[in-house]
Amino acid sequence: MARLRPQDSERRRQRENAHDFSEALARGLAVLGAFGPDRRQATLSDLARALDLPRSTVRRSLLTLAAQGLVETDGRLFRVTPKVMALAAAFLRSNPATPLLQPVCEAVCAELETLCSASVLDREEAVLVARAAPAQRQHIGIGVGFRMPAFCSAGGRVLLAALPDAALDAYLDRLQPQPQTVFTLTDKTRLREVILAVRAEGHALVSEETELGLRSIALPVPDGRGGVIAAIGIGLHAEKGSVDMLRGHCLDLLRRRLAGLPPRPA
Repeated sequence: MARLRPQDSERRRQRENAHDFSEALARGLAVLGAFGPDRRQATLSDLARALDLPRSTVRRSLLTLAAQGLVETDGRLFRVTPKVMALAAAFLRSNPATPLLQPVCEAVCAELETLCSASVLDREEAVLVARAAPAQRQHIGIGVGFRMPAFCSAGGRVLLAALPDAALDAYLDRLQPQPQTVFTLTDKTRLREVILAVRAEGHALVSEETELGLRSIALPVPDGRGGVIAAIGIGLHAEKGSVDMLRGHCLDLLRRRLAGLPPRPA
């Protein structure tokens, strides 16, 4: 078994519950996560450089993942297999938001002929767990599982507003906001004020902060215990809908659809 590098050993010592942490599993997951739109296939050396890990470590991870059917190789290039989708399917099957909100997204999309999606919070990102879009808005790669920065998206701000104050402060402390457009709010003091306003108003409206020409509004989906299981929102291109339309007709439609959901157990 390869020895840990000094910097890795130090990180292990500083990690909470270090004795219960599986370094091999963490590195295997890091290798799997290194694949994406910009790295659909890669050599062993490519992955080792990208992850700053020893080649021997990456090799063992890749061969283990290949034995599990999660990656495949032609002897030089490695790529993920469709079996990886089973990992995401496990989350979607166990998460109540997807089966609950996918029909809502489809109904809203059909009525307004625009994008409707639901998201949950994963550290700094809002992750789509349900989505419906008109045929002309079906962008490849943007679907369930798509991630966006929480700080500048309507759904993300709804989810951040649902955090306890201490968790919100911790999020903002570690946040390094990168502008997505010229309109993206990146001042953390102002962001906290905006998120607290979302908490007070019960919805978030974002105009062109994640994508030029796109406005969106989102609401929290209560879990029946005083918490929030997801955020659900509508996105409109600026030429199709004003801020007033989002705060009026679109917000009313979302509220009506959520009111029609079966009650969640307390």
